[in-house]
Amino acid sequence: MARCRSYLRGLAICVTVLLMASGVVMIGVGFSSIDGNIPVAVLFNQLSSSDGLLVLQVFGPITVLLSVLGVCAASLDLKPLLLVFSALILVEFVALMVVASPLVHVQAQMSGAVDEVFLNVTPLHRAERFIQSQLNKLQASDSCCGLRSFEDWDNQLPVSCLCSPTPPTSDLQLSSRPGNWSSEGTCVMVERDLYPPTPRSTDKLWVHSEPCGPVLKSYLSFPLKLRIGIISAYATIAMAAIALCLALGLEEYWKTPPVETTVDDYNRVKYQPKPSLT
Repeated sequence: MARCRSYLRGLAICVTVLLMASGVVMIGVGFSSIDGNIPVAVLFNQLSSSDGLLVLQVFGPITVLLSVLGVCAASLDLKPLLLVFSALILVEFVALMVVASPLVHVQAQMSGAVDEVFLNVTPLHRAERFIQSQLNKLQASDSCCGLRSFEDWDNQLPVSCLCSPTPPTSDLQLSSRPGNWSSEGTCVMVERDLYPPTPRSTDKLWVHSEPCGPVLKSYLSFPLKLRIGIISAYATIAMAAIALCLALGLEEYWKTPPVETTVDDYNRVKYQPKPSLT
């Protein structure tokens, strides 16, 4: 039993240290500037990209302080302090779940809100110069064109939308495709006379087939997913810490008391007559 209790104490200390580490991560992410790395961030000014930041900024320091209390209680084997730590962590856990639960709803609504932003900003050739400049950088770096498709630029395709298909498609294969455009890998061929001349003018105009919208959505959703993941990890570690510290603090209720043998009981058993074999 003593060895089992020693294992529980060691495990409780390790889990509480992990809880402290999760609090440090919450502080780091809460006060970091991940949202500043979103391309064309000016498009999403009306969207709230700071959801969950205040939760991490508030509950991170609280978690670290309570974890220090838990490590001290488990290391010194102070049962009353272990029970106090378990109660405080339970209160923090419930409060965090109540405050952070709207983040899941925000994540579910983000895609629709971003699509509405894309719809309002098109056609892109009429957007602000700064937005066009940021989009051109994104299109050149991620090999995409437009927000929903290259047609968002209407007939004003920028140079950053152009690409070179590999391997080249034969004229016979191109002529067999219906419509006004043909596709080849990640490039799309559009009717040359529908767009004005560009510095890379050729008989065939190839543009990136992939839109930049999914790329922007991934940039936007990453901070929110990161915060939800950190809170989920905290919840798992906190439940384990509560269970272990409660087990140590309430040991006297689940531990089997030792059986005390008196001298009279010993003598009674020792001198008890043996049964006859006949």
